[in-house]
Amino acid sequence: MQLKRLIGQLLNMRTHLAERIAQLLKYSFYLYLAGLFSIFAVLDATVLHVTSEMRQTAFDTMVRYRIVVPKPDPAIIIVDINEASLAAMAADYGRWPWPRQVLGEFLEQVEKQQPKAVVFDILFSDADIYNPDSDAYFEAAIAASSNTFFPMLRLDPASDHLSQIKPTMIPGVTALPDTQPDGDATMAIVLPHFQSAIDGGRLGLHNIYPDVDGVARRYNVYRKDYGWRLPTLPSRIASEFGWNKPDAQQVLLNWRGKPFTYHYVSFSDIFTDMSRKEKTRPQDEFRDKIVIIGSTAPSLFDIKATPMSRMFPGVEILATAIDNFKHDDALRFPEGRIWYLLITLLIIWLTAWGFYRNTGRDKIDRLFGLSQLILITITYASINLTNTYINLTGPVTVGLAFFTLARLYAMATGKALLQNMVRAATACSGELQATLLLIRLDNVRHVIRHSDLEKVRNELEKVGRQPKSVEAINGEQRGIWELFEHTLAISWIAQVQDQDALAAIQRDIDALLAAMPVALQRHLDLPDNAARHFIHRGLIAGGKAAPAGWRLMFAEALLEWDGQEKAGERIQ
Repeated sequence: MQLKRLIGQLLNMRTHLAERIAQLLKYSFYLYLAGLFSIFAVLDATVLHVTSEMRQTAFDTMVRYRIVVPKPDPAIIIVDINEASLAAMAADYGRWPWPRQVLGEFLEQVEKQQPKAVVFDILFSDADIYNPDSDAYFEAAIAASSNTFFPMLRLDPASDHLSQIKPTMIPGVTALPDTQPDGDATMAIVLPHFQSAIDGGRLGLHNIYPDVDGVARRYNVYRKDYGWRLPTLPSRIASEFGWNKPDAQQVLLNWRGKPFTYHYVSFSDIFTDMSRKEKTRPQDEFRDKIVIIGSTAPSLFDIKATPMSRMFPGVEILATAIDNFKHDDALRFPEGRIWYLLITLLIIWLTAWGFYRNTGRDKIDRLFGLSQLILITITYASINLTNTYINLTGPVTVGLAFFTLARLYAMATGKALLQNMVRAATACSGELQATLLLIRLDNVRHVIRHSDLEKVRNELEKVGRQPKSVEAINGEQRGIWELFEHTLAISWIAQVQDQDALAAIQRDIDALLAAMPVALQRHLDLPDNAARHFIHRGLIAGGKAAPAGWRLMFAEALLEWDGQEKAGERIQ
């Protein structure tokens, strides 16, 4: 019993608190809330960037579950130094790293098939001091090649002062337009150890920069340092073959699918077959192909988190970037902060205005839901049908948060905010003139849904100028109210001596009766002869006796109305 009493007290406290808030703020709460959300939206667009993480999560979901997925280019082949290759080659060459003569021999044999390009996703940073002859062999193989590309690694710029490498010493580095590059700057960068690779000039960065959550979604086209442009490996390949390069410094990768979507071949299988007199593999396997040599072996730690998988091979990220640059279909992502901010503010203020004007919950819910669906559809369609990703999840998220709070306030204070003649009469003293207009919808010959009744109520509530209560009685209430099923009860009060107020109430009744057929026509399927009305007037006492007086008014109105209808039936 004590628990029930405590729960009852808490519920009463909640009701009183809601009524108190409603009395203080009324419908202006929605405008105040919109103001707070607008400040947040501006700060988020300029300083906080809270919704950026939400946009990243939305991108991951949409790209993972999109309908239109571009296929991987069949001309890109990944030669995989996988765990099977490491195990197979260990007996003759030991564990990784192998003597570089192995890679030299591989390069020589692959070149015989005339590939379009051979791209190493392996950083050769130092000399193999135990196998100088092996290094020399690889050096010669590189020098004999005219289509081999090598990566270079940009280190933390905090170490730039320790480096002796100047931008002008790095092949492919160019000055940024409209800038004065620093020719004396040094860069902490790891170049290939082999001079023939540097002399060939086919170098590019292969750094992968994940977002703050550790997920790799973007790929640099180039990097800017000290007024210089450092190309990435895909960008350098694009320059070599005359592909269109993205205008942006960075692009969102247009993923081709889950890991191992590209055509993979095992390094050890290829190398072993190359050593046989009787070849078992096609001898034009790599003709006109872009051959990327890299590793998916977990022990070599080239595994990254991407939107497609938390375990995505780094070599396939490189393959995806090359594929994107070749087909010019990397995803552009216009920042559009001003546009996103304007859309966010538009959603907030249109929703706030709907609540402020008491447009009706059903109507607000429908319009808000439709607007959010449109924005999400635009976002999803952009990633399926275009190469420009329009990410509207920020405005959707902020708008949904605003709508949720506004809806909770509407639910908590809905009754308190409605004009209520019982409360109004209780606040008055003396004798009052009460007027009651009952509109009953015929649910025998017509299907009257509760939502339709509420729509008619919302429309009639806006008719007239005098304060009034407009209640929809759907028959679910108990007691005497069960007799008023599918009825609109509209009530007014005025001081008995205030003839001007009584005349104004009559004008409002005339306006309501004129507006009623239009409202029924708009919201009911069969509006003809769908409603009957009855007007009842009487005197009630103000103050604490008002609720009892209103109950008596409703009972008298019901009896009088039923009496009139029965009399009419007898006359017929």
